[in-house]
Amino acid sequence: MLAIDINVGHHPVVSLFGLKVNLDDVLSSLLAALVVATVVLAASRAAKKNAASGGVPGKFLTAFEAFLEFIQGLAEGSLGAKYKRFMGLGVAIFAMVLTSNWIGALPSIMIRWHGEKYELLPPPSSDVNLPLAMAMTVIVWVTFESIRSRGVGGYLGHFFQPFKLMAPINLIEEVIKPVTMTFRLFGNMFSGVLMVMVMTALLPIYVLPVGEIIWKPFDMFIGGIQAFIFTLLTMLYMGMGMSHGDEH
Repeated sequence: MLAIDINVGHHPVVSLFGLKVNLDDVLSSLLAALVVATVVLAASRAAKKNAASGGVPGKFLTAFEAFLEFIQGLAEGSLGAKYKRFMGLGVAIFAMVLTSNWIGALPSIMIRWHGEKYELLPPPSSDVNLPLAMAMTVIVWVTFESIRSRGVGGYLGHFFQPFKLMAPINLIEEVIKPVTMTFRLFGNMFSGVLMVMVMTALLPIYVLPVGEIIWKPFDMFIGGIQAFIFTLLTMLYMGMGMSHGDEH
């Protein structure tokens, strides 16, 4: 019987100022951020050039505008008239999560670090650190906007709605939000990495590329769905956080 050694969070690690840093996750995250920044800057320049010339938008600009309209639909449906303030957040969240997920579609490149083999560019969302950092950023932002909209008294008061005995449940629900956001994204993306690891261990070397070719498109589809869900939850939590008791 073949034994497969599968570890969650197994990475090449270096110590920086007393902190452990996962080199592969940092490299993948920087690559994802670079891709997102490059695409956004290219779209901005294309939009300015098109506005100056008065011409018909090209395919790239048309696709980017369709993406913005998609994010606008999510934001407007969750936030109403306040959606414009959070368009940038929605674009950044969706683009970063999607790119982080789709990095896993790149051909696997293995490196050796201190005698062990690691994947050079794993999808950073398949490690719990990136989803947790993004989820905590969202929840902190939601809390700030909630206090800004309701005031401190209004924010604390919503924990006692619809009656005081609900306070412990409402507090637990608030704490659970970043946890569910984190593990929904992490669990789904780690399962894709897990499938590749299992195929690597079980399939003959000449069959492995076929298995990856079959699996990768499905993995990318799951990555797109998870980016949509993470962005939708961000917008919904933001809308719920800024709503008042008399709003539906």
